[in-house]
Amino acid sequence: MDVEIPDSLKHYLAELDDFIEREIKPLEQADDNIRFFDHRREDARTDWERGGLPNEDWEALLAEACRRADLAGHYRYPQPIEYGGRAGGNLDMAVIREHLAVKGLGLHNDLQTEHSIVGNNVGLLLMIRYGSEAQKAEWIEDMARGRRGFAFGITEPEHGSDATYMETTAVRDGFEWVINGEKTWNTGIHKAAHDLIFARTSGKPGDGLGITAFLVATDSPGFKIEEMLWTFNMPTDHGHISLTDVRVPHEVIFGGEGRGLQVVQHFFNENRIRQAASSLGAAQFCINESVAYAKVRAPFGKPLAANQGIQFPLVELQTQCEMLRALVHKTAALMDKYGAFSQSDKVSMCNYWSNRLCCEAADRAMQVHGGLGYSRHKPFEHIYRHHRRYRITEGAEEIQMRRVAGYMFGFMQQRAPKGVDESAPSVKAG
Repeated sequence: MDVEIPDSLKHYLAELDDFIEREIKPLEQADDNIRFFDHRREDARTDWERGGLPNEDWEALLAEACRRADLAGHYRYPQPIEYGGRAGGNLDMAVIREHLAVKGLGLHNDLQTEHSIVGNNVGLLLMIRYGSEAQKAEWIEDMARGRRGFAFGITEPEHGSDATYMETTAVRDGFEWVINGEKTWNTGIHKAAHDLIFARTSGKPGDGLGITAFLVATDSPGFKIEEMLWTFNMPTDHGHISLTDVRVPHEVIFGGEGRGLQVVQHFFNENRIRQAASSLGAAQFCINESVAYAKVRAPFGKPLAANQGIQFPLVELQTQCEMLRALVHKTAALMDKYGAFSQSDKVSMCNYWSNRLCCEAADRAMQVHGGLGYSRHKPFEHIYRHHRRYRITEGAEEIQMRRVAGYMFGFMQQRAPKGVDESAPSVKAG
């Protein structure tokens, strides 16, 4: 297969770079906005008086960057042309997300909040593919502009990786459903007006079918945010919520009764390959910074770069980046050609390895930079704190490895989950 990045994509990367220099960098420097990216003042992102939530000025700055990116035609890049996008595919998005991450943290791309001037709007992609006509009319334009979204209520306090055993239930009562249960690590719930709640409506624990997704208004009687969960990397937008006899109309079912998990799984692979590319980019940033520093730092009368103890660990990391990049590009290209679930084992390989690699690269960068690397004068400890989450949250690496083993040993097959039709008209990129 062709391993060259298409010329059209190279030109687009140059277009993005120009936009960042003209629009985003000046905004980042204006009105002391740089405080949010100065790691010595990282607390600026967190509103400790409101329980550790994201600072509202911080979130407003991210929203303004996205607004400008949308006006310039970048924010919706992966969306279908009819929704104002450029129909960018999985390979496009993998290359773009790595490219942005290699630049380091900034207003152009700050993965702590999944913020990027090229949006990875999974909620919108789900809405385009699986929303009812009424839901699409209500949601799509606002979601495309970044003005509206919903949180995802999948994980439960007693059930993380195996969502098929969720205890949240929904029972039909005439034209309504009554939902009871709890969800945790409900990201974005502090601002979301709706939460996509997954609840068992039929079947038994362990069944993939029989779980239904409901778009629940967060101001519904019985819906309560119990606490915001503090993390290794603050601020927190992860909530633990409870639902007590929450009543919703039948029309808020999303993607079909009993098919909630299958709907979400359709885009897991596309989201994971892109996240893998972001971690790869962050790892490459750490390596690049370490090499540059080793050339100028000269203890004992010679540059650090002359020492094999500095060279060899960075050589190993660079070699892993090159191999991973080849696999990410190959996997993304084949997903574009054959469908999101045609490369499930490769997606898991890319995802778990990239997240581990990023943590190792950040740790090595701290070591090369010595005390300065450990300090908040450099971004490496921040990168480590943030990307450490992805070894758990994007599908724990043990789950990803188990998934690969399933394909290797014949327990699983490369196909879409039951109830998902990949041949149906769809977004080219998820």
